[in-house]
Amino acid sequence: MEQINSDNKDKVIAFFNEHWGSSEMVISTGIYTCENLDGFIFEENDQIAGLITYVIKDNEIEIISLDSILEGKGIGTALIEKVENVAKQKQINIVRLVTTNDNLHALRFYQKRGYRITSIIPDAVNEARKIKASIPLIGNEGIPLNDELELKKII
Repeated sequence: MEQINSDNKDKVIAFFNEHWGSSEMVISTGIYTCENLDGFIFEENDQIAGLITYVIKDNEIEIISLDSILEGKGIGTALIEKVENVAKQKQINIVRLVTTNDNLHALRFYQKRGYRITSIIPDAVNEARKIKASIPLIGNEGIPLNDELELKKII
């Protein structure tokens, strides 16, 4: 596992383009160019198998993106733990994130790791779509993609 840096930035950009269509994330807390954020990559066979990005603001760490290509191998858990360790080192006791209403897999994943749903942001995805038109109308399992859910964990 290594930090996102100038040596691997091109690989990070390619990863986001392949898996998200671009490295720009538009969410209720802001517009982010992910390769410019702090984060970590997990590589296997010289390919990114997992990636996490985050920002520090208002004495909280906000996870902006978390991807694990190889499910069930502990990569996502290891990446989250790395960010939680950054929080501890910086004496920050809240890690937060938002996910979309259709992302049942993420909701399950985060809650198993101690994250709690703290708020729902109605129409957040609809607002983001005004900025980034490529955000689909229908998400996972045919669920209309409209809202964001905020989750937090006290470290």
